[in-house]
Amino acid sequence: MRSFRIGHGYDIHRLVPGRPLVLGGVKFDTDYGLDGHSDADCLTHAICDALLGAAALPDIGHFFPNTDPAYRNIDSQILLQRVNAEIVRLGYNIVNIDASVIAEKPKIYPRLTEMKAALAQSTGLSPDEIGLKATTNEGVGDLGRGLAIAAHAVCLLSR
Repeated sequence: MRSFRIGHGYDIHRLVPGRPLVLGGVKFDTDYGLDGHSDADCLTHAICDALLGAAALPDIGHFFPNTDPAYRNIDSQILLQRVNAEIVRLGYNIVNIDASVIAEKPKIYPRLTEMKAALAQSTGLSPDEIGLKATTNEGVGDLGRGLAIAAHAVCLLSR
C-alpha cells in the first residue's frame, strides 16, 4: 500500500550589501545578497524544511547548524542533495515540490526556468515536477520594502 506525506517549509533572510544573492541554486547579478551562515538560499532552505517535515524529521537547522563552521558559505544545493538522500534512505520518493519566492527585488520571474533546473538536479525530479512562482509583498513590511526575501514551499512524498 502506498502512503503519502505532505510537508511545508518557510524561510526568510535579510538582504545585505556585498554578499552574493543565490535563490534556488541560481546566482543573481546584484550588489546585495541574503545574510546567513550558508549561502542563505531561502528558497532551497524552505524546500529542505518541507521535505524534512513531510518525513517527520527535524528542521534544516538540526541537520546543518549555523554554529558548525563546516556549513559556512556552503552551497545550499549540497544541503538539498543531502536532505534528498536522507528522504530516500527512509524509503520516500519526492512526488512534487511547489514553492513561492516573495521578493520586491530583483525580478525573479526571468530566472524561474534556471531555478527549476537547478532544483531538479539536486532532487532527482524533472523540472515539470517543480512548481515555482515569484511574487511581491505589495510594499508591506520588511519584505515589501525590499529588505528581505522569503520563500514558502510544500512537497508531497510517497512511500
